[in-house]
Amino acid sequence: MGSDWYRVTPPKSPLSEGEVAELEATLLPALERHHLRLLAHGLRTLQSITGDRHGAGSQPETIPDHASLVAWALRQEALAGDGDFARAFADQLVATAHQLEAIAQPLGLRPLALELSDLTTWATASANDRLAIIPPTTPLPGTPPAPLP
Repeated sequence: MGSDWYRVTPPKSPLSEGEVAELEATLLPALERHHLRLLAHGLRTLQSITGDRHGAGSQPETIPDHASLVAWALRQEALAGDGDFARAFADQLVATAHQLEAIAQPLGLRPLALELSDLTTWATASANDRLAIIPPTTPLPGTPPAPLP
């Protein structure tokens, strides 16, 4: 797989080619970068469902409820007639909405008013926190060996 694999963005993706490239350009570890992509996809999908792609206009104060998300999913050509998948997808959007709420709250924002830069900042802090608690597996050059227990 070449380094430009992300340039092939499905035509119905809620993320633009530029947004995908922006997310891929982060120096985040793979785990956090994957989580960032999922959150960004969920954010843009929820913004699209509520009719405001970038969260800048008259966003509703709340995320659509599960039943509304299922109804939206069933109206999508790719999901029409697959109620089980539509419900599972709505479950994932609800879970994503809860994560977006947790990210937005300390910033004093509504979840759908978040920008990709807000998500990137959060993902970077999350990666830094995760990596700070993992001790190095190999001593750094010039570092004395740890004492034996």
